[in-house]
Amino acid sequence: MIRPPHEIATPGPAADAAVRMRAALPRLETARLILRAPRLEDFEIYARIGASDRGRHLVADNTDRAALWLDFTQMVATWLLRGHGVWTVEARTDGAVLGFVLIGFEPGDHEPELGYLFRETAEGRGYAQEAATAARDHALTTLALPSLVSTIDPDNARSIRLATRLGAARDCAAEAAHGNSIRVYRHPTPEART
Repeated sequence: MIRPPHEIATPGPAADAAVRMRAALPRLETARLILRAPRLEDFEIYARIGASDRGRHLVADNTDRAALWLDFTQMVATWLLRGHGVWTVEARTDGAVLGFVLIGFEPGDHEPELGYLFRETAEGRGYAQEAATAARDHALTTLALPSLVSTIDPDNARSIRLATRLGAARDCAAEAAHGNSIRVYRHPTPEART
């Protein structure tokens, strides 16, 4: 596939400025993973995940690459607007991009949200849990966000299982405030986990 021009970096001062801005974003490291600032070339992997069955919860039509681009760029923009956003998750061993984890706040959200999206090849190895734990801890400790939830479609069993493994509990009152079928899983604060 030939990538459209807006998905390709133009060398020069603007690209250099983008490198400097990415360097200012927090980089989180775990035993097996690096959570780093997203790069333009990461969108290709995001689009592949988004267009698969795993991404059917991202946008109304997950076969629409432009809609996936808008979703990706909005998550990246959240860094500038809110001080948190999406990280690209890499394997420490070889730098392979495994997926994405995010502390977001998008239209329809009532409070900051922990989200995660991983490649099928990364499934079953605990990567999503490891990355989500690092992002959650950063949000609640370093950023001192007062709350953190994961909003999940009721039929997204994988995400529900991960939220519960992370210690999140279903919050029916928060669900009622959304006025739709979304499930809300509330992550415990650091004080509640001790």
